[in-house]
Amino acid sequence: MRAVVVLASGIAFFVIGGSAFAADQQTLPPQNAKKLSDIVAKVERRNDFQYVKEVAWSSDGYTVTYYTTDKAKVEITYDPVTGEPK
Repeated sequence: MRAVVVLASGIAFFVIGGSAFAADQQTLPPQNAKKLSDIVAKVERRNDFQYVKEVAWSSDGYTVTYYTTDKAKVEITYDPVTGEPK
């Protein structure tokens, strides 16, 4: 019985702890990246901007999803260093 508890605890550790290890391996923005607030401010100045729905980070850059006043969904990926659309 004790072996089953130890085995179950070990499996739980690897299942739960595995996601924490995976989070550490995600890419981070470069040290010389523009501030995210500057990029979002640039999006907010676009014509017909209504609101930002989501900002996501990937190795490609910041992807900003926003809606316009005519309810169009727009997704733009910005280079993190230059702050310009890709």
